[in-house]
Amino acid sequence: MLNLNNNDDEVSMPLGRDYPELRDAVQRICAQFPGSYWRALEDDSSYPTEFIEALTKAGFLASLIPEEYGGSGLPIRAAAVILEEINASGCVASQGHAQMYIMGTLLRHGSDAQKNHYLPKIASGELRLQAFGVTEPTSGSDTTSLKTMAIKQGDHYVVSGQKVWTSRALHSDLMLLLARTTPLGEVVKKTDGLSVFIVDLKESLGRGVEIRPIDAMINHGATEVFFDQLRVPAENLIGQEGKGFKYILDGMNAERILVGTEAVGDGRWCLNHAVNYANNRTVFGRSIGKNQGVQFPLARAHIELEVADTMCRKAAALFDAKQECGEAANIAKLVASEAAFKAADVAMQTLGGYSFAKEYELERKWRESRLYQIAPISTNMILAYIAQHVLGLERSY
Repeated sequence: MLNLNNNDDEVSMPLGRDYPELRDAVQRICAQFPGSYWRALEDDSSYPTEFIEALTKAGFLASLIPEEYGGSGLPIRAAAVILEEINASGCVASQGHAQMYIMGTLLRHGSDAQKNHYLPKIASGELRLQAFGVTEPTSGSDTTSLKTMAIKQGDHYVVSGQKVWTSRALHSDLMLLLARTTPLGEVVKKTDGLSVFIVDLKESLGRGVEIRPIDAMINHGATEVFFDQLRVPAENLIGQEGKGFKYILDGMNAERILVGTEAVGDGRWCLNHAVNYANNRTVFGRSIGKNQGVQFPLARAHIELEVADTMCRKAAALFDAKQECGEAANIAKLVASEAAFKAADVAMQTLGGYSFAKEYELERKWRESRLYQIAPISTNMILAYIAQHVLGLERSY
């Protein structure tokens, strides 16, 4: 256990294989879903329903929901370990990870009635909250420029607009939706006038909501979601009208920490795969792992993953101690995303031609590892944050 001194407050950071029983339990579940399971899903872009149900039954997707609502009430480091171990075991954490950080907006800013109604059902698996409606075709990372509008009419809001790259919308009961309730031209600050809603996707399909799947490079259930005069009950507004941007930002540090640690898991799977191959592949009378040209890239990948893991642990420790963690969370996400893809790319080079064979699983992990530098936040947006908020440089956008 390492102690971090942060503004005179002592914060402890676990070292080594923390949460061993949790890791072992995750591994036992993942062992039931080998590579053949994931390859079959990719053949027709299917959702891993059985896998998500197994995680839900074990309580893993409710790890951050407080016990009073039927969850485990674990710290964010424990939730991060779950995601890391899923990916390190060869499975895909991203098909269920959003529920962990999306529900934080509801937990921190929702009314008692909303929390009492939704959180126990999310914890039990009766409802899935896997869809996060923020990104739009014309705004991208410029969230405050989004065009989806929610106009108050009596006891409902009428929503019209479009979201894109909304993962798992076809496999989620609920969506957390960010929409404008005050036009951009009528607010003093562009971050004002945005509101967050809970949308019942199952009830709304064909009644103001249309969901179209996107045929993408990775099987993450990406979709476009269209809203056409969708009526959302006013009671589904989370928190105060117009304060939604703040509520969404409030959950970003958790997202960075969870996804960063998840990326470390992918990197470790790729590295272990490559090391095993290098030790067993014999060419010119000796293992290829004996060659420095093979050894050194693998060693560097290991070093970079260890650095990323340490930053993820630091960010989680600060988050769990309720300390300022924006800098650490963003750095963790950046270094983890790059370390994961570096490990995947080195592994591809190590396996050579066999890396392109689907039965070796590596090409799937390579594709998935590349995503981390783009989503859920791009590397350049993190660099802009560090430049402005940590180094004190002028805002660049």
